[in-house]
Amino acid sequence: MLESLENSGLTPRIWQVGALCRAVADALQARFNPVAVQGEISGFTRASSGHCYFTLKDEQGQLRCAMFKRAAQMLDFQPRDGDQVTLQGRLGVYEPRGELQLIVESLRRAGQGALFEQFLRIKAKLEAQGLFAPERKRAIPTRPRHIGVVTSLGAAALHDVATALQRRVPHIAVTIAPASVQGAQAPASLVQALELLARQPQIDVILLVRGGGAMEDLWAFNDEQLAHAIVASPIPIICGVGHETDFTIADFCADLRAPTPTAAAELGATPQAQLLWQLVDLLENMQDAVRTLVDRQWQRLDRAQSRLGRPTQGLANEKIKLMRQHQRMQTLLEQSVQRDKHRLSVLQSSLSRHAQQMPQTARERLARAQLRLELLDPRLVLQRGFAWLTNAQGQTIASVTQLDVGQPVQATLADGRVDLQVQSKMDN
Repeated sequence: MLESLENSGLTPRIWQVGALCRAVADALQARFNPVAVQGEISGFTRASSGHCYFTLKDEQGQLRCAMFKRAAQMLDFQPRDGDQVTLQGRLGVYEPRGELQLIVESLRRAGQGALFEQFLRIKAKLEAQGLFAPERKRAIPTRPRHIGVVTSLGAAALHDVATALQRRVPHIAVTIAPASVQGAQAPASLVQALELLARQPQIDVILLVRGGGAMEDLWAFNDEQLAHAIVASPIPIICGVGHETDFTIADFCADLRAPTPTAAAELGATPQAQLLWQLVDLLENMQDAVRTLVDRQWQRLDRAQSRLGRPTQGLANEKIKLMRQHQRMQTLLEQSVQRDKHRLSVLQSSLSRHAQQMPQTARERLARAQLRLELLDPRLVLQRGFAWLTNAQGQTIASVTQLDVGQPVQATLADGRVDLQVQSKMDN
């Protein structure tokens, strides 16, 4: 063929490897994508990055597949080798190896396509109604007094929940509301059990649980009536249905989703052992606080005692202070007296000098003034024969009008006093 091309004068285009791979990928994109494929999973692995890798095969061929983390998080089951699945994706070329590869965008079990499509429709409808809104969901009490459980009496989930509760919180009371968890009557039975527990005021949290199974086995938990009952419950609900990879409408409506029934029981209450350890920690913290307070008060007492000292020593110290103050006051008093004596001596000396220096006329004026003062002395008047009359109250009598007949009068003379009585009076 090459010889024929050469002879014909036509030369094939020479491709770079990467460019050829991209050209093939473009051709696949234009010819096939998007594509849906059905087959059996083989060699399934999940990397630490969250990406999944496997081979899809049947009797006639196989295809390398890669499912990135974003799409893998949307899975509602755990894929395993041998599972028959239907997937949708895009064909391409993994250029580093030049291998054909299918990038998986969605994956579901084969034969469940109709149920899965119905599940998606119900989910979209209820989500639009706000039943899944995070702000609507209530907090789960960490220390409930009473726990309610909704499940089948014959289910293994009841045994798992009871065992977990007995192990973790044996002190909490549990009430079981039996219900069918599979079949046509299951949704109504589950709603009735929830409503029964909702009328029990002592219950603080409800566990809605069921073991794992196929999608059709868990279909009762995708019922719209049950979804509205979960949202309307006055008591917070933890939903633990199926395995970790199973998702139901009830999971989205519940206040908290648990991956398994046992996990629901574990999330329903703080373990008794943990509460006891918290009490021990609180007790130790209180003891430390009390010891710290006592030590601090002892330190204050020690400081106060060091400042106060022994009473006898304090009294002796005060006596010493008092003696010092007395001595100081005595010294200050003596100094003050000495200063006053000195000032008096200075004043006397100054007065004496001034008296000696006083002019003769001044001394004469002083002598005349002294004489006039002596002449005004009442005793000189009395010596000339006059008397000073006073009434019984000691008031001076200067007029007859101040006297009445029979009134006692006292007369002061130069050498003494006499008591008189008015016999009569006569005005001038």
